[in-house]
Amino acid sequence: MAAKTIVDLQNSSIFILLCLFSCLCYSFFFFKKRNSQGCDLPPSPPSLPIIAHLHLLLSPLLHKSLQKLSSKYGPLLYLRVFNVPIILVSSASIAYEIFKTQDENVSTRYLPTNEGSLFFGSSGFAIAPYGDYWKFVKKIFTTNLLGPQALERSRGIRAAEVNRFYLNLVDKATKNESVEIAEEAMKLITNSMCKMLIGKSFSEDEEKVRGLLDETDVMSKKFFLAAILREPLAKFGISLFEKDLASISHSYDEVLEKSLLECEEHNQSSELLAALLEACQGKTGEYKITRNHIKSLFVDFFIAGTSNSTNTIKWTMAEIFENPKILERLREEIDSVIKKTRLIQETDLPNLPYLQAVVKESLRLHPSSTLLLRNFQEGCKVRGFDVLEKTALVVNGYAVMRDPDVWEYPNEFKPERFLPSSRSFQEDETKEEVLKYLPFGSGRRGCPGSNLAYLSVGTAVGVMVQCFDWKIEGDKVNMEEVPRTMTSTMAHPLKCTPRLRNVKPLISIV
Repeated sequence: MAAKTIVDLQNSSIFILLCLFSCLCYSFFFFKKRNSQGCDLPPSPPSLPIIAHLHLLLSPLLHKSLQKLSSKYGPLLYLRVFNVPIILVSSASIAYEIFKTQDENVSTRYLPTNEGSLFFGSSGFAIAPYGDYWKFVKKIFTTNLLGPQALERSRGIRAAEVNRFYLNLVDKATKNESVEIAEEAMKLITNSMCKMLIGKSFSEDEEKVRGLLDETDVMSKKFFLAAILREPLAKFGISLFEKDLASISHSYDEVLEKSLLECEEHNQSSELLAALLEACQGKTGEYKITRNHIKSLFVDFFIAGTSNSTNTIKWTMAEIFENPKILERLREEIDSVIKKTRLIQETDLPNLPYLQAVVKESLRLHPSSTLLLRNFQEGCKVRGFDVLEKTALVVNGYAVMRDPDVWEYPNEFKPERFLPSSRSFQEDETKEEVLKYLPFGSGRRGCPGSNLAYLSVGTAVGVMVQCFDWKIEGDKVNMEEVPRTMTSTMAHPLKCTPRLRNVKPLISIV
């Protein structure tokens, strides 16, 4: 067997040259062309010899460049990277058609995994094949973490952390110190997620965990490219970014193993951890898992629950700062419902429709996951065009949620569109129209943590609006995005100084 080659690439030009050389050899000696004769494939933009459309996937802001590509050539495109076929969808109506008629067919993600790795490993949830293991994990997490009853049972944990978040901002305001919104939000979400997942916070490893989350975000686009190029490069035993995977996995393993041992020693496991340990010991009878499964699952849910919610909180506050009238209306709603005697809590959110609308609009314009990745397991028809089996599906959620055919003023921040009284909201109540809103994906592989995300973001934003005036650093918020990632993340810190709206601190009901 050929020796396995590990390639860690930081420079895009080196990346292209390596892949060009490798796949040129592959084309000459090994390549068997997919049988597409007689097929009516979707339109395809001009391509380059051998690498085909690879160069289109190397843009610093991939979701925006693919949106421009679709604006020029159409909302349903056929792309190819070497011999790997890709269907790119950028319109709400086509995305709806696929998720309605082909949901089971596109319920699997053929992404590269590393055996034993906690991050992008074979034991995780995010890239597990749709089958018995995936269904078992979704059931146990819904029952013990993400379902309505589980969220009700863990409400006290989140309320205590929201109060801690509020008191920390009060301290900053009293001292007239500036804060970075994402940093404060990350502490809040990280502590809440850790206590719900494991039963304790990562207080001793807080800085290390935040660094890991940042590193994970940077690696996301590399893994997207590795997924696309897995098939042609596997013939040569080339594994992209394995060193990075191993490093991140080892760091997560150190933190999680330490926390698991402490929880077991002091018998303070969370509801979820207790259920997973029972499954690990074979007590549930449904599915036997290992300790590595538990840590891999925690990595998946921890990353999804912390990074995404933190990014959304930061984007939402940035949009609020840029729109003073929205801030004024938010305060009027919160003050009229809650008055000025106590701190906002999760049970208030159903009575705060404008706050909910602001969060939804922020997710529409700035979805954490800009591209939804799936695979067609079987060949099918989409809009009359042929799609071959094993074709990768990329739904540009960023473009879908700015589709001018279904969104009025798609590039403007208008929370009113999500209010029950608005005409567009009433029209969108049909299932067909709801599927144009994809911040958490769609279908059976949609994110199961959407309810928790709405609660976490809604209360955090609510506290900052209800209790503080804010003076931002600089004349204007810089809304530029971090390049070369698969998430929508603000490139610059959102630094501002909080000032108490009420001299007397508000009471928290925990």
